[in-house]
Amino acid sequence: MEKQFFTAAISTEIFKIISDASKQLQLESYVIGGFVRDFLLKRGTAKDIDIVAIGSGIALAEKVASLLPNKPKVQIFKTYGTAMLRYKDVDIEFVGARKESYSEESRNPLIFEGTLQEDQNRRDFTINALALSLNEENFGALLDPFNGMEDLENGIIKTPLDPDITYSDDPLRMMRAIRFATQLNFTIETASLAAIAKNAKRLEIITRERIVDELNKIMGAVKPSVGFLLLEQTHLLSQVLPELIDLKGVEEVEGQKHKDNFYHTLEVVDNISENTADLWLRWAALLHDIGKAPTKRFSKKVGWTFHSHEFVGAKMVYNLFKRLRMPLNNKMKFVQKMVLLSSRPIVLATDVTDAAVRRLVFDAGDDIHSLMTLCEADITTKNPKKFKKYHQNFEVVRSKIKEVEERDRVRNFQPPVSGEEIIKAFNLKPCREIGQIKEAIKEAILEGQIPNEHEACYDFMLAKGVGLGLTLA
Repeated sequence: MEKQFFTAAISTEIFKIISDASKQLQLESYVIGGFVRDFLLKRGTAKDIDIVAIGSGIALAEKVASLLPNKPKVQIFKTYGTAMLRYKDVDIEFVGARKESYSEESRNPLIFEGTLQEDQNRRDFTINALALSLNEENFGALLDPFNGMEDLENGIIKTPLDPDITYSDDPLRMMRAIRFATQLNFTIETASLAAIAKNAKRLEIITRERIVDELNKIMGAVKPSVGFLLLEQTHLLSQVLPELIDLKGVEEVEGQKHKDNFYHTLEVVDNISENTADLWLRWAALLHDIGKAPTKRFSKKVGWTFHSHEFVGAKMVYNLFKRLRMPLNNKMKFVQKMVLLSSRPIVLATDVTDAAVRRLVFDAGDDIHSLMTLCEADITTKNPKKFKKYHQNFEVVRSKIKEVEERDRVRNFQPPVSGEEIIKAFNLKPCREIGQIKEAIKEAILEGQIPNEHEACYDFMLAKGVGLGLTLA
């Protein structure tokens, strides 16, 4: 175990130095938590390491820094009794072993000095309570009081102590349990799953930012639907993303049904995750149909309709991001754009005209290929013939997009004739006719009436201006 452990991604050197520093300070130290878990699972290079000291974590960090060749700066967080330093691109956090006491109103506990066992008791899951000794007498030994190794081997998420208390004390652990189950493809123990559902309302005391952080990690998993199904099963999703819950269910009127848009959405997210790691494109997949719940109508002539659901959904994206305190910046605008345009290529696939493709490329701009990736992920039919046909249609659309882009250069284009040229041609002062002429030139290019070239656009501008009653200078 010792030999294997110390061939981990980070050099043996740092653990020896921590061990030496601990000996000089006459205290015990251990590697604990996520580093140990991920090392045992062989999950790749460590980005951070947690060290627990039986004594002062701050003093140990300062001693370690003094023994390192580059004497790194130690960041101290006195409120939490923790300290951090950076070594070879890895953040190492030091904390004194502690026990905790929680109140009903907050997930921030009162902290008291404790033993290693008390520190392991407070950990969220057995697989995160694993510790490796850095002490001279048993250097590299595994301390596993809750059979975390067995849970690692069996793929189980389980709390060290009573799950009802664990999740009630710190409700963020409910989100973390689901996140780990999704990332690691583990199963949440039955008692833990029941305790999460029982304490779901406790999530109200957690900040939106912390919840979104866990959602983003779920979204970044190989198969995000695992997490969202667990969130729905445990009643957490209705608190965080009620817009998705509103998509659940199938209604039938006069023998006509519509598909369950909740489960369809999760399929789309999984599909797109096979082709992109872009977090915000995955969010667009998750939210692309949220406008269907408020726009759902039944017509005796055509059956179930969801008219303008893309437009409604795009507006809902802003409110959702604002409620969850997500960034109201270009990331949000990108998601809105994807939701708004999500059906356009689908319509195009049946009638691929140059004019429609030019408009799509103009509206999507640099995000055109992200939009196509979303639309291809939106194909969830289980009919092999339809599945093949839809993908072939999208291949035609992609080919047409490439052809139109190369020929007409309409992505992010500005009409070749400037406002200054219009003013000079008709001896104008700023007026609405200038905007009308520029818009007419843009529409003429997109419709294929004139090429995206200056001379043709200038001649069109002159004719349009005269048609509006303007006099040439």
